[in-house]
Amino acid sequence: MPGPKLRFGAFIAPFHALDENPSLAMHRDMELVEWMDKLGYDEAWIGEHHSAAFEVIASPELFIAAAAERTKNIRFGTGVSSLPYHHPLMLADRINQLDHMTRGRVMFGVGPGSLPSDAFMMGIDVQTQRDKMDEALEVLVPLLRGETVTHKSDWFELNEAHLQMTPYSRPSVEIATASQVSPTGATAAGRLGLSLLSLGATSSGGFNALASNWAIAEEKAKDHGNVMDRSGWRLVGPMHIAETREQARADVEFGLKNWLAYFREVAALPLAPDDAGDPVDALIESGLAVIGTPEDAIAQLDRLEAQSGGYGAFLFMAHNWANFERTKNSYELMARYVMPKFQGLNTNREQSYAWARDNHETFMGAAIAAVGTRIAKHIEEKGTENISPDILAAAAEMHKTDAAE
Repeated sequence: MPGPKLRFGAFIAPFHALDENPSLAMHRDMELVEWMDKLGYDEAWIGEHHSAAFEVIASPELFIAAAAERTKNIRFGTGVSSLPYHHPLMLADRINQLDHMTRGRVMFGVGPGSLPSDAFMMGIDVQTQRDKMDEALEVLVPLLRGETVTHKSDWFELNEAHLQMTPYSRPSVEIATASQVSPTGATAAGRLGLSLLSLGATSSGGFNALASNWAIAEEKAKDHGNVMDRSGWRLVGPMHIAETREQARADVEFGLKNWLAYFREVAALPLAPDDAGDPVDALIESGLAVIGTPEDAIAQLDRLEAQSGGYGAFLFMAHNWANFERTKNSYELMARYVMPKFQGLNTNREQSYAWARDNHETFMGAAIAAVGTRIAKHIEEKGTENISPDILAAAAEMHKTDAAE
């Protein structure tokens, strides 16, 4: 029997250079999601950011509501909702509404907030963001399960709070906590029985922490009577693939420099390599990114499998390194040549092909004999009139073969 299918998707922050029309950029993000749906991708996670103007989506819920109407099968997650920025009841109510509107195609990704500049504008102390995330999660989980919650905090209050609509998904939408290098996300996932979303899984720190963070989540889950499920573990990393390595390198000349500048000058994640040397070489050699062929993508996924011990989904970190047509081509090559290997889609096809090839002589002999029998029957009933000389010659040859046997 075939094993479980590795799921594929994209984590769409998104990243858009400052010289672009932001309205068109967001519409292009929507087109990308539609393209993914047509190609059979499983998931798309949409970010929330409020400053720096590079990651331009402020409300993942708004984007998901529109995208769900334009797609058929792909599931959508908030990637991620920054919990310290929202009153828990308001956020739970919006997610629950999306759960109904999408008929269960929404997932709830949560985190403390990735841009310190966002927190600064709202007067939130960055040092308190992870504590606020933990406190919010403690009430969001029961709220999204349809329970009633009373809780008083120094930054929000709930008095017999509950969702006015029963959750569409039971017991609730899937909830995933963001994790990078620190054990914060893994600890929360284990304590509350949630899924894990490993951002920066291919960075040196994130990659090295994969196994240890999963172990932390499992240990914490055991302490709280929960069980961690590897199928709910998602790893995120950047890739751009093309027909050749040379083509892939040429493709990323379009937008890589802007992405690197953003991560060097603004973003809090240490993803950009040092200025010295060729950045493409640095990204590839460090293992952070794949800029190459489907075979290179397969090697990276094998590497992640070995390091993690098994996970449920791989998500492209959507980056806009290439223009839109070459970006779409990268996603298509992934769907055509990489996904089948990790989903067992061609296992039966390969077996069937090998079986037919290995028995080709037997099958062809039977087919030829069947044709000869029908020709002989026709001659017996109608004679040789209107039969071409070629067919008569073939029939005679088959007769000789049968006689010799």
